[in-house]
Amino acid sequence: MVIGYHVILSAYGFWLPNDPRGSWSDFVGSWELFRFGRATKTDVRHSVAQASHDRQARLAAKGALKYPPVRFSGIQARAVGRGFAAFAARSGLILWACSILPEHVHLVAARHRYTVEEVAKHLKGAATRRLAEEGVHPLAGMCKRSGRVPSPWAVREWKVFLHTPADARRAIRYVEDNPLKEGLPRQHWSFVNPFDA
Repeated sequence: MVIGYHVILSAYGFWLPNDPRGSWSDFVGSWELFRFGRATKTDVRHSVAQASHDRQARLAAKGALKYPPVRFSGIQARAVGRGFAAFAARSGLILWACSILPEHVHLVAARHRYTVEEVAKHLKGAATRRLAEEGVHPLAGMCKRSGRVPSPWAVREWKVFLHTPADARRAIRYVEDNPLKEGLPRQHWSFVNPFDA
């Protein structure tokens, strides 16, 4: 039985569908990006972030994106957190861990009446609304032809299903320690609840 999820939400441009280390994408939707290779679908459940790769080729591919890659500032991360808090309060979602990093977010959430994919979609939507409300949306000046501002998020999410309290504790530890890997302090969010097996 699934008791929770470890979810990673990527900022726009962080992890491309044809990243040489692998991705969860089945296709590359942009011709400009496709020139750098086909999708690199992988089903591994461990991080491949440290795998060796051609960094210059990856950066060149990022240069072909329609919009600049998103890197959340501290103020933007705070707005993202406020959006998460609003959705959690409104929906009853229990979050056991959260780290909002410049290019991606790690969350550990208890199983919910929504699917994990719906949870991810709602969290990204709430965070995006809050970024706009606070006037700190990272792509605010990049309106589409429709007049809409592009999403600061990658389209899908990466998720791992947690089946046991030991799985949940391991994921919580990983998420809590994740900022340290980037030389950032641990994060403490008011909407995060202690894990209770």
